[in-house]
Amino acid sequence: MRFTASQIAGILGGEIDGNPEITVDKLAKIEEGVEGSLTFLANPKYTSFIYSTQASITIVNKDFEPEQAISTTLIKVDDAYKAFSKLLEYYNQVKNNKIGIEEPVHISESSTMGEGAYVGAFSYIGENVKIGDQVKIYPNVFIGDNVVIGNQVTLFAGAKVYSETVIGDHCTIHSGAVLGADGFGFAPNESGEYSKVPQTGNVILEDHVDIGAGTTIDRATLGATILRQGVKLDNQIQIAHNVEIGEHTAIAAQTGVAGSTKIGKHCLIGGQVGIVGHITIGDRVKIQAQSGIGRNVKDDEVLQGSPALPYADYNKSYVHFKNLPKLVKRLFSVESSIQSKNESQ
Repeated sequence: MRFTASQIAGILGGEIDGNPEITVDKLAKIEEGVEGSLTFLANPKYTSFIYSTQASITIVNKDFEPEQAISTTLIKVDDAYKAFSKLLEYYNQVKNNKIGIEEPVHISESSTMGEGAYVGAFSYIGENVKIGDQVKIYPNVFIGDNVVIGNQVTLFAGAKVYSETVIGDHCTIHSGAVLGADGFGFAPNESGEYSKVPQTGNVILEDHVDIGAGTTIDRATLGATILRQGVKLDNQIQIAHNVEIGEHTAIAAQTGVAGSTKIGKHCLIGGQVGIVGHITIGDRVKIQAQSGIGRNVKDDEVLQGSPALPYADYNKSYVHFKNLPKLVKRLFSVESSIQSKNESQ
């Protein structure tokens, strides 16, 4: 796709300083810009590159004034970083604007689909599925029976949506994600073996939820596993049965949340965090990477470590931990000195 500076300025509401008819068909970092590419300057550390970049168009803040000659056409906006992000979003919408049903696919006669849908080859849509408008289902997606999918949802190639799952509007499910697999429910019997506990609940995603590649969200034993509006999950995360995650909470890769735990609103949880089951984590909690959470957490706590400590306490403790070899050496020296005195008496 090729765009002129005028078209881009129109999308962003920006002002052009240079050639309004110059065109671009690719994106680049400012230091790697070549003819025909679009870039941006938001960080002052990269200002020097605007004088050498070969990019055809550069998005800059309105207050930028070049101190040397430049060859790139400028589009001036209030916030270059946000404007570039908006342009990327627009580019993705255009690029992914597929419509129609490829062959071969399986779509059950009892299922319904809204307007502007796309279904990629080798996808499977089960019985009584309800799909909204402008939904994009990429190849090799599986959608089980009685699933409900809202408007403007994208399921990328290889996503798996088990039966009874409910997905709200404007959600994105990336490749390899699995929604609605059985929760890890087994009960030991008298012979020492494990009996399967039926998992009869479902998974519910509210609006504007993003699920990363390879992430798994288990169905509830009873009731629902729920991700509230605006939740963002990174790649390769495990969410167990009956977990509830509050609005606009973001969780980084390789985190695991055990069953029946409730996580509040606007929390930030780092990568490789382990959270035990049946606890409650409050609102606006921040958990540093590789922490282990084994207790209830109050609103606004900031935690690190395993088991996790308040963030300030962890940093103070870590200072002493780093000094342990010196402290042990001093302790041995004191013990040796006391022993020598005792022997001399």
